[in-house]
Amino acid sequence: MQPVKIGLMGLGTVGGGTATVLLRNCDEIARRVGRKLEVVHAAARDIADQTILDPAKVKLSDDASSVVNDPDVDIVVELIGGYSPAKELVLKAIENGKHVVTANKALIALHGAEIFKAAEEKGVIVAYEAAVAGGIPIIKAVREGLSANQIEWVAGIINGTGNFILTEMRDKGRDFADVLKEAQELGYAEADPTFDVEGIDAAHKLTILASLSFGIPLQFDKTFTEGISKITREDVTFAEELGYRIKHLGIARKSANGIEMRVHPTLIPERRLIANVDGVMNAVLIKADAVGPTLYYGAGAGAEPTASAVVADLVDVARVMDSNPEQRVPMLGFKSDAIQDTAVVAHDEFETSYYVRMHADDRPGVLADVTSIFSANGISIEAVIQKEPKDGQTRVCLIMLTSLIVEKNMTKALSEIEALDSIEGDVTKIRLEHLD
Repeated sequence: MQPVKIGLMGLGTVGGGTATVLLRNCDEIARRVGRKLEVVHAAARDIADQTILDPAKVKLSDDASSVVNDPDVDIVVELIGGYSPAKELVLKAIENGKHVVTANKALIALHGAEIFKAAEEKGVIVAYEAAVAGGIPIIKAVREGLSANQIEWVAGIINGTGNFILTEMRDKGRDFADVLKEAQELGYAEADPTFDVEGIDAAHKLTILASLSFGIPLQFDKTFTEGISKITREDVTFAEELGYRIKHLGIARKSANGIEMRVHPTLIPERRLIANVDGVMNAVLIKADAVGPTLYYGAGAGAEPTASAVVADLVDVARVMDSNPEQRVPMLGFKSDAIQDTAVVAHDEFETSYYVRMHADDRPGVLADVTSIFSANGISIEAVIQKEPKDGQTRVCLIMLTSLIVEKNMTKALSEIEALDSIEGDVTKIRLEHLD
């Protein structure tokens, strides 16, 4: 059979890894597909500097539009990243009747609905396994492996940079700013680390996971996002003393009020397997009604781990590209006319437990005042630690863990506590999930 002809847009870290894997494993891939996958056209900003592809066998260009308009290309691989010109190039490829593989989580999270609609109308496939959790085949697992289940909740460490920072803070007692600087030097974090440390990258991925899990539209704008830049080494240490670890989690949960979609620092019991996922690794824990909890672990970024997911998508597309579109796996796991616009829960209606830390006067009655406010707002205290004041200090550090409570009630209680003369500064709160 004729080879499947691939057009690559982007030859950076992931694009270079994809080309390398395709070339190195070409025979093994052909055994799986039944015909070869062959890169015939590639475009990159610095195309003259690339050394992976043979110019005698592959058209090389610095113009990505030449790839999507090449009549010889069957599948376009978009590895440029960002919103534009990626969106325009993908839509043009679809218009030209080409299948698309992308690793672009931002593109799918914000513009996936438009892209999937265009692809469905044209009868082509858009595959995006590499957009979430790098080399972990989590999209295939949710969309196909768990298709017999009703998914109850998803909780994931889906940004390696944030996980590296929190791991270093815990293991070595370092400050956030110090570890962030090292992460930038090691190439784990960008010069502008906002997307990673403020949770935007994780929110893109969680938006996709929530849609796949619950059959709802892609709604990035409704995903609550909170970063890790305010986490202190003291909080990390106190969490350990209480038997918990702080992870930057993306959580999507089905509740009686709708779907919760949230990214934030979270205390989780140290005995949970996901609590022991360290460094730049990713993990996703899914609770479903039939199978129960399942955990997916692996490299969430990097040239070849991400290329593994890109090439797996190419294999999947090549296997079914000539099939009837109605017989293919739906791009979001549910038939397009079965996507339900279920309500998304507002963040002040989230129900969770909390870790709370405050600095209070070291005198009788202060703790009673605090617990009285919590009680008046329907909040039960599960654990309390009071640290001894250091020499010469008149304030102590109070740490509390609460039971489940609706967020707006916690916000009201903390506002009242911060107004007490005996409390210094703002009260720190971090959400707590038992994941059981």
